[in-house]
Amino acid sequence: MTYINNFGDVGPGDVALAGGKGVGLGGLVRAGLPVPPGFVLNTSAYADFVAANHLGAGISELASLPPQAGPQDYEDASKRIRGLFAGGSMPAVIAAELGAAYALLGNGDTAVAVRSSATAEDLASASFAGQQETYLNVRGAEALAAAVTDCWASLWTARAMAYRAREGIGPDVVRLAVVVQRMVEADAAGVMFTANPANGRRDQTVISAAWGLGESVVSGTVTTDDVVVEAATGSVLSRRTADKEVMTVYAEHGTREQAVPASRRHQAVLDDRAAVALAGHGTRIADHFGSPQDIEWARAGDEFFILQSRPITALPEPAVDTPDTWTVPYPKGLYFRASIVEQLPDPLSPLFADLIDGSVTRSLRALMAEAVGQNVIREDDVGLPTVNGYAYYYYRSSGMWRVMGKSLTAVRALARGKAHMGVAGWRDFSHPRYERVLQDWSAKPVGELSGAELLEAVHALLDAGTVYYTAVQSIIPIAATSEITFRAYYDRFVRRDGDPPAQTFLLGYDSEPIRAEKSLYDLAVWARGVPGLAPAVLDEPTAALVDSQRTGSAPAGFDQTLWQQWRTRFQVHLDRFGHAVFNLDFLSPVPADDPSSLLETVKFYLRGQGNDPHERQRLSAARREDQTDQAIARLGPKRRAAFVRLLRWAQSAAPIREDALADVGLAWPLLRRMLLELGKRLVGSGVIAQPADVFWLREQELRSAVEFGLAAPGEPVAVAITGADRPVRADAVEDRKMLWRGQAKAAAPQLLPESRWMERAFGSMMPAGSQDQPGDIIKGVGASSGRVTAPARVLRGPQDFALMVPGDVLVARITTPAWTSLFAMASAVVTDVGGPLSHSSIVAREYGIPAVLGTGVATQRLTSGERIRVDGDAGTVTIEQPAAAQEP
Repeated sequence: MTYINNFGDVGPGDVALAGGKGVGLGGLVRAGLPVPPGFVLNTSAYADFVAANHLGAGISELASLPPQAGPQDYEDASKRIRGLFAGGSMPAVIAAELGAAYALLGNGDTAVAVRSSATAEDLASASFAGQQETYLNVRGAEALAAAVTDCWASLWTARAMAYRAREGIGPDVVRLAVVVQRMVEADAAGVMFTANPANGRRDQTVISAAWGLGESVVSGTVTTDDVVVEAATGSVLSRRTADKEVMTVYAEHGTREQAVPASRRHQAVLDDRAAVALAGHGTRIADHFGSPQDIEWARAGDEFFILQSRPITALPEPAVDTPDTWTVPYPKGLYFRASIVEQLPDPLSPLFADLIDGSVTRSLRALMAEAVGQNVIREDDVGLPTVNGYAYYYYRSSGMWRVMGKSLTAVRALARGKAHMGVAGWRDFSHPRYERVLQDWSAKPVGELSGAELLEAVHALLDAGTVYYTAVQSIIPIAATSEITFRAYYDRFVRRDGDPPAQTFLLGYDSEPIRAEKSLYDLAVWARGVPGLAPAVLDEPTAALVDSQRTGSAPAGFDQTLWQQWRTRFQVHLDRFGHAVFNLDFLSPVPADDPSSLLETVKFYLRGQGNDPHERQRLSAARREDQTDQAIARLGPKRRAAFVRLLRWAQSAAPIREDALADVGLAWPLLRRMLLELGKRLVGSGVIAQPADVFWLREQELRSAVEFGLAAPGEPVAVAITGADRPVRADAVEDRKMLWRGQAKAAAPQLLPESRWMERAFGSMMPAGSQDQPGDIIKGVGASSGRVTAPARVLRGPQDFALMVPGDVLVARITTPAWTSLFAMASAVVTDVGGPLSHSSIVAREYGIPAVLGTGVATQRLTSGERIRVDGDAGTVTIEQPAAAQEP
């Protein structure tokens, strides 16, 4: 037959012939699964129907909608295209083959299901589930032909066309096959996922079940029983038995809903034995296809049938349950998520957690000893432990009271620059020392160092960075105090009605983040002046540019001469600014490792979007100086002197704070390179599966591997993998990754233990607001004035930066100087952590965009695509329209 293919004859390479659903059913039949009999009316039938009725040109014209097309445009186009199909007639040869194949399923009046099977459907990259139509309980050859025509037309539903447009699939490349399958007299049906879609666990099978036919389960019109089965052991982990009010059953034609008998409403559809048996089918199916599957099933009596199977798309990485209790490791102490912890927004990787705790403790004890005297801070008085993976500053209660008793001494020491604190200490000691340590280790080829030398270097670089950060912490209160003092004086003694806010006098100055932004802008301006370079960069995928920057080889099709010019110029930027950290945990790449976000910003400028930062800064500086001159001109001598003195203090301190923070990660590119070198050697020795897994080892595990000789340069030690099928730490690494992913979904409390007195005593000092914020209004701190209504874009870290859309509101846990490149695209900024004197507020003011910081819950409450109103004056974020309502 020309148009008919039996399920068993359809192979993995037949998507163009049988569509995704047809290929899936063919695989199920060949694997011996219980599939109801049926056949595929292949895509040749669709093509010949379209050709015979001269529909091709009309379909192409109507379906080629512009990028800005809205929901109604898709609805109008769909209605007209489906009208074309309704006016066509099925060629006799197709109708004859369809009728003959149908007759083989029964007596000529057999009930069948008629399902779409598109060539861009049920694929690993895009499921298209529910985009085309399904027709159930179709009886008779005439009704079957009509259902097939309607199925073909459903290739052009509004939702299917919009979905394909978002996936970048053009209207001229899609075809539709039709699956015809004998109906099962089902007493129960549902769907089954061979991996848990909630937590990504590949070892858990999730079953949804309802009485009657499965269509109501797929469409979501009934409440289902839900059962989770552990695939390896066949044990039921959890179940929820619903109150099932309605069920879908056969009608004379099609289906209908009817009430579930009272005796069965609260009865489990599947007992444990049946659920485990069904899960066993699921395991076989997933093993056959080699990936987690989304399966539709039905049960008739005691027999299960598999109706279809497709790959699960967008399955999250496996994670454990999100923690909901916060038990502290040392009961007699206080825990704070502030200071250095603000730049650790995520759970810590195991190796970083082990290394940073000791490094911070040593640095703090040394600082306090110089500032307030020996023995004020004692062993175990301070630390940086983790609770559910999140870092906390820890103070033993008795030690904290001793430190508080020396607070005046500490303030005097800070004012005098003792213990290398303050601006002078940072400029003359801490920063040069950090640079010297980095230069010393940079001079040694990483690949030639022994494992022990690499570990020594990691400790030395991390300790240097920690000492540097501790010094930076002394600059932050100076900058904060200078701005607060100036603002208070200005608002009380200088400002009149109509005068600008105090922040106007602090804008337009250079700092390292602003210099980095100007460098990217200048790179784009230069590229536009080199013939052919700007289009080449814009046309090349960012991922390809990143790979080529690392390897030195030009991307395919990129002119070699242009590429060398571009690579050299961009590398200058990376060498200068590529150490800015998104997250202090060295698990997270820095721009020197992955410059994707920087390239997206350059492309933004190359497209002519955004503002010239040089001109923005010039205008801010001109306004600042003009307002300063006006204020000075009308003030008396005493007020003028105080105003000028406080203004100059604030103007000098704020940029230095940004410069100091921007260099915290100065050693991070080298430190990461050294750790990845250790990881590469451990891969060769069979300890871990990939170099980056080194970040998931405990320090003692890494040290033991080094001492055993498994991280020596050159050839690895073969004994490491004797008798092992998998790397020896592979399971531990995977378990720790799953734990981390579950922890990353939690909202870490700012203070522990969680108690009323802790909140009263320290809550106002914390950089994040209350996590108890129901309703559509989220409160934070207004850190940069203005009001904007735009879609939210929730970014967890640099891995999400490519999702940033110009004009969106940037929503993040916290932003460090490394996030600055995104501010050029953002219409506003919202963070969980931060305040009016944080990096986010300073940069947002320079960009002239609203900022609401320290909300505590923004990344938990907001979803990308939601339309929100950001009020930087009131310090509120209002949810105006859910994300789902934005979809075409």
